[in-house]
Amino acid sequence: MTPGADSDITLGTLVRRFRRGVGFTFALVVVEAAAFLLFPLVIGRAIDDLLADRLGGVVLLGGLGVATLVIGATRRWIDTRTYASIYETTATELATAERRRGTDVSIVTARTNLLTEFVEFLEESMPMIVNSVIGIVGTLVILSQIHLGVFAASLGLAALVGVVYAAPGRRNLALTGGNHDALARPVRALATGATSDARRHFGELMRWNRRLSDLETINFSIIYLGVIALLVYGPIALVDGIDAEYGVVFAAIVYVLQYVEAVLEMPLFLQQLIRLREISTRLQATDLRPPAPAGTG
Repeated sequence: MTPGADSDITLGTLVRRFRRGVGFTFALVVVEAAAFLLFPLVIGRAIDDLLADRLGGVVLLGGLGVATLVIGATRRWIDTRTYASIYETTATELATAERRRGTDVSIVTARTNLLTEFVEFLEESMPMIVNSVIGIVGTLVILSQIHLGVFAASLGLAALVGVVYAAPGRRNLALTGGNHDALARPVRALATGATSDARRHFGELMRWNRRLSDLETINFSIIYLGVIALLVYGPIALVDGIDAEYGVVFAAIVYVLQYVEAVLEMPLFLQQLIRLREISTRLQATDLRPPAPAGTG
């Protein structure tokens, strides 16, 4: 984004402009996520070593813990400064350019608030998304080496999530758009000061809210049936189907639990991306030209 460029507030433009800082923080996120992925395996190794009166696995677990602490603390320290600098730079440029054009202060405030949401998404939500993706892919790779049946069942759960959220995709977008339309009308609805207008506005807003919530409840219920099936099948198959040490079985069960958690989180992150995209589109479509001087046609 350059000063005066009022149509470039998107995640993509922020990432491209500050690609070195964002790329470095993302690299640290990937390393941290990979380290976390190793914990169940190393804990399993520690269990087996303790049962055999060895301490090698415990030492390895402690080393992994210290390494993860150092990586995580460094990443968070750098994240705060990187994204604070990004927001300070872009918000200052945006506010200065728009005020020079005579843009209404309320619109300038809305646009700087949008920047806040984008920067917070990059700083807080993106690391969680990267962790979930690495957790899902890494867990599937590890499970494929331990038990093919559990691996196939885990893939089936991921496919179920994809189908459940793809099938009503248009309806979801329509409901989200309707909800945002209702959110965009408070000024007109409340300008009269009439109780009936206010009640009508908030009633419409809550109707869209309920419809979105009902759709989410249906999706959640279907997916959770798949989760229950995997949670029941996984331990039974692992205990009966492999001839391995206790630590390996323990690690595999933990991976199944982590996989379920990561799969359930992904739709929430997708909803965040959809919301930011729609907000960005609506804001960029706003007429930011200053009002014409009185008496001009």
